[in-house]
Amino acid sequence: MAGESQPRSRWLYVSIVLIVILITQTGVFLYALIDFQREIEELQTEQESDFASLTRSIDRLRSDLDQLQQLNGLVPSSGVTPVLIYDLSKDSVVLITAKQQQTFGGLVPVSSGSGFVYDQEGHIVTNNHVVEDADAIEVTFPDGTIAQAVLVGTDPYSDLAVIRVDSPSELLYPLPLGRSSDLLVGESVMAIGNPFGLSNSMSLGIVSQLGRDLDAPGNYKIVDVIQVDAAINPGNSGGPLMNMHGEVVGVNTAIIQGSVGVGFAIPSDTVSREVTQLIQTGRYLHPWIGISSVDLDPDIAGAMGLSFTKGTLVVDVVAGSPAEVAGIKAGTRPVTISGRTFRIGGDIIVGVDGITVRKLTDMIVYIERTKKPGDTVTFTIIRASEPLNVDLTLGVRPQP
Repeated sequence: MAGESQPRSRWLYVSIVLIVILITQTGVFLYALIDFQREIEELQTEQESDFASLTRSIDRLRSDLDQLQQLNGLVPSSGVTPVLIYDLSKDSVVLITAKQQQTFGGLVPVSSGSGFVYDQEGHIVTNNHVVEDADAIEVTFPDGTIAQAVLVGTDPYSDLAVIRVDSPSELLYPLPLGRSSDLLVGESVMAIGNPFGLSNSMSLGIVSQLGRDLDAPGNYKIVDVIQVDAAINPGNSGGPLMNMHGEVVGVNTAIIQGSVGVGFAIPSDTVSREVTQLIQTGRYLHPWIGISSVDLDPDIAGAMGLSFTKGTLVVDVVAGSPAEVAGIKAGTRPVTISGRTFRIGGDIIVGVDGITVRKLTDMIVYIERTKKPGDTVTFTIIRASEPLNVDLTLGVRPQP
């Protein structure tokens, strides 16, 4: 009996050890399972938090986009209103009176217009035709202060001028210049000025079209002009055209007589390009080619036996001009087409520096925007039905 109790005790010990091991393994397994479940829950929580954060970021981006669209004038803005923009800019717009010396009576007012403060040094931007031929220039600020101005620089070819007043800084509130090249047709704009002498008047409208041109001295063209339907009247000339950011995007300059809602403004990009040179030297040097041309149309193309109607036909080349030096050929055979008499047979310009030229203004816009006197451009021309590249070094346009 004693011999049997010893194996029985040994098996009992082994059973206890196995049970302890089983319990221990079960505990470890349960702990690992609980820990695994906890990690899964934490991961799910993190994912939910990341998803919520991403959702909030998307919502913020959508909100920012909506605000940007509103500020760009694409939809009405509840924050930047014409009332606010007028309030911020009204002290920057001045009345300009041009006077001439009369034989009897001294200095007499002959015209009036508008202008806006450009910098704290007292420079004011306006139209050339507002101050042209003036013997004295008078500036009236919105608070009634009157100051005498001196003519700093003029550009008849762009109808721009800069005058200067010696006035205290508390009267000078410069307006920021925007980028007229960012304008869109249909975008809201405001014209501020002094129509018929009615000080600080504002009219609201939209951009009707871009890239118009107006006549300039010497049969040249003012290009890149902005067409608007905001009311522009005599006295508005030289005043700012504002966008919904409160930036100047144009200088109001002209209307079509007898029209309603057809006004024009010189683009702010032209102002930005010229104003420093006008202040420093008194004039702006435009790049010059030295040709006159007519744009191709079906009648001209038919008379010349052409199969295309894009391009501008060189009619005349100015003697000694960059065009003559480069070898550009003028027309040789007089014809009358649609009531116009000119010479055909000259070079047809169809491109410049790889840019397609459909008409003369395409070429002028490209050169005015990107080139200066002394720069070289490459014209693509059609001569005797063959394409040809011609390099031309731009000169300085003669003064009118």
